[in-house]
Amino acid sequence: MTKLLIIEASPRGEQSISRSLAKTFVEQWKTAHPGGEVVERDLAKMDLPYVNLPWLGASLTPLEKHTPEMKEVLRVSDELVAELLSADHIAISTPVHNYNIPANLKSYVDHIVRKGLTLGMTGEGLVHGKKATILMASGGVYTEGSPIRDRDIATVYLRLILKVIGIEDVTFVASGGTKVVDLGETPRAEFLQRFEPAVTSAAQA
Repeated sequence: MTKLLIIEASPRGEQSISRSLAKTFVEQWKTAHPGGEVVERDLAKMDLPYVNLPWLGASLTPLEKHTPEMKEVLRVSDELVAELLSADHIAISTPVHNYNIPANLKSYVDHIVRKGLTLGMTGEGLVHGKKATILMASGGVYTEGSPIRDRDIATVYLRLILKVIGIEDVTFVASGGTKVVDLGETPRAEFLQRFEPAVTSAAQA
């Protein structure tokens, strides 16, 4: 059975443009993959801990030497990694905060980049045969030709992280300029409609 993992980071709920893109993506993915399974991981609804010293110690300790305490420290991380590895397509729905991804998504990245699980001991990626789609919403426009193109840290970072763990088939749908919706200059539905073809294409690929 084909499986989609959708990861959502926006704290804005129903007002979120990235979540609206994700909703359309999931609908189109289901159409293209009847019988497929969708797993949702909503980072805004969980208190995902940041990596700390006990976590680092446990993650760098061989599995056969894990104590019960180490296993508990890594429990959430192990769950997130297993979820990622079981998916065929990973979709990440995220806003841009100060030119980069929000803190909860960065924490998620820290939990799933794991030596021996998604990353080889010499730095090679271990996650192969999967595709990823990034559904990104930002107040600024960072696409080709933009005068602030060099501020597009979020895209560069996510592409790099996915490549590091072995995923190179990555599609970005960048819905820049969302501030026109927040300012009431463009109706929300009209703004979202601009990106429906790109979202549909990515979901049905």
